[in-house]
Amino acid sequence: MVKGFTIPAESRDSRGKNAARRLRANGSVPAVVYGGQAGPAAVAVSPKELTKVLNSKTGHNTIFNLSITGQEDTPVMIVDWQYDPIKDTLLHADLKRIDLNVRISVKVPVVTQGDPKGVKLQGGIHEIVTREVEIECLPNDIPEQFTVNVSELMVGQSIRAGDIPMGGSIRLLSPPDAVVSHVVSLRAEETTTAETGGAAAPSAEPEVIKKGKKEEEGAAETSKSEAKKK
Repeated sequence: MVKGFTIPAESRDSRGKNAARRLRANGSVPAVVYGGQAGPAAVAVSPKELTKVLNSKTGHNTIFNLSITGQEDTPVMIVDWQYDPIKDTLLHADLKRIDLNVRISVKVPVVTQGDPKGVKLQGGIHEIVTREVEIECLPNDIPEQFTVNVSELMVGQSIRAGDIPMGGSIRLLSPPDAVVSHVVSLRAEETTTAETGGAAAPSAEPEVIKKGKKEEEGAAETSKSEAKKK
């Protein structure tokens, strides 16, 4: 989704871990911009501004303008990023130049709406199997999310990726038969589990008993033999 805001950046010539540490100490993070006709460019960007983008509703699908000092503003999106596992601060980001007239592939979240009848009337369980689908479209048509209504779902029924309405330039890339959400029977699952558990438990016991009997019989025969010898 295209947002009408701009994030400033500065070109950087320094490379390596030490240079990256100095950059972070000064309040910026290293980033690389690539894609399009221009070659890769190393830049320094504000981690706070990039974090705002990642934490927004559209997240990494957000397209914004990157303003590199001395260059024209370029539409970009965040395609990869790295966080510090302890401090949870942004360490690095990869930004891709976006041509607003060229189709791109992105993954979009899927959220459900409503309470399935199969849960309220039949005591089933509503499960969300797929939380995002992959699509291809023009940058201006990237949706914030897809919302599917699950109110009419009964036990045994499901909504698949191919059931999600898509308009404009959007084309589904995920398998159309991929289950997004379904309602399953709780009783059926409990019965299957009980039957499986009930059948598996006794199988080992007879073997132990038989083995024990053989060992006892063998010990008894040995004692009788020794007694005869004496």
